[in-house]
Amino acid sequence: MRALPKLLTACLLGLTLLSGPSFAATSSKAVKATEKILPNIYKIPLAKGVSMDDAVDSMKLRANALNIKLVAELPLSKQVEAMTGKPERRMTIFQFCDALTAKDLVDLDMDFAIFLPCRIAMIEDKNGQAWLIMMDMNVNQLSKAAQMNAELTAKIKKVRDGLIEIMKAGANGDL
Repeated sequence: MRALPKLLTACLLGLTLLSGPSFAATSSKAVKATEKILPNIYKIPLAKGVSMDDAVDSMKLRANALNIKLVAELPLSKQVEAMTGKPERRMTIFQFCDALTAKDLVDLDMDFAIFLPCRIAMIEDKNGQAWLIMMDMNVNQLSKAAQMNAELTAKIKKVRDGLIEIMKAGANGDL
């Protein structure tokens, strides 16, 4: 019975993250994902002339400049190709982390571990257009629901804004 309040807290925090206005509206290139699937998705296409490999290099460089560490790169399409023997559209998941902010979140409540590390997906759609996609955290709602102090709220906002900066650098091939 004791686990039930923690489970409810985790579910409520997850719903809080998925229920606010999307950040996508602040970028002219960003596209809001279909509301019926998930309301809080930040999605941006790669600009013309930017290859997926260039986008990856740009994201890694920007993450390094922002002191956000790339902790994992999961080439899912290569795994599917190995399993099926058929070519696949490219799909890679990049996991980024600010370890100190992650620690502060987990210290506040270990249920935050379900959101770690932060993920950016690079997906090639059926038409060959490459996209960068991530969950767009509503920092204000999350902070209020978890009763965070202003310092931790600012740290989370900095990470979120950094992830968006990483995506924009990748989408534009900025070095």
